Amino acid sequence: MTTGQDRHLQMTSAYGHRSVPHTADLCIEAWAASREECIAEAVRGVVGSFSDASAVAAGVMRECEVTADSDGRLLAAVIEEVIYRMEAAGELPADVEVTATEGGVRLRFTMVGSDVVAQVGAVPKAVSMHGLRLAQDTHGWACRVTLDV
Repeated sequence: MTTGQDRHLQMTSAYGHRSVPHTADLCIEAWAASREECIAEAVRGVVGSFSDASAVAAGVMRECEVTADSDGRLLAAVIEEVIYRMEAAGELPADVEVTATEGGVRLRFTMVGSDVVAQVGAVPKAVSMHGLRLAQDTHGWACRVTLDV
């Protein structure tokens, strides 16, 4: 649900993200002019909620394609890809580019080792489907994702 304060944030900045208080979990809201940039902002918000890679030199490029049957599930699949890469390869995206494809998006990550970034918060373990949202409205695109930490 979008509040008047949320709308004010979205209207004063073309894109962005923020953490929202949520009992025992992590909730990220993001907004942007396009669906793809909104997803990228959500990724930045998730990664920034628990790590600080600002002092780390850019790393290796990784690309993959993610598909889903709805925009909300697409957002979840992208965040799950980030969590998977963190757990399986020990890598975090220092930056991400998202482009549209047939039925999904192509992700281009600039990855850094999770062992060289400063941990500043609880690391997410999974995406919750509760309250998951990625939708367009009169101000652009907005999303909300809750993560189990």
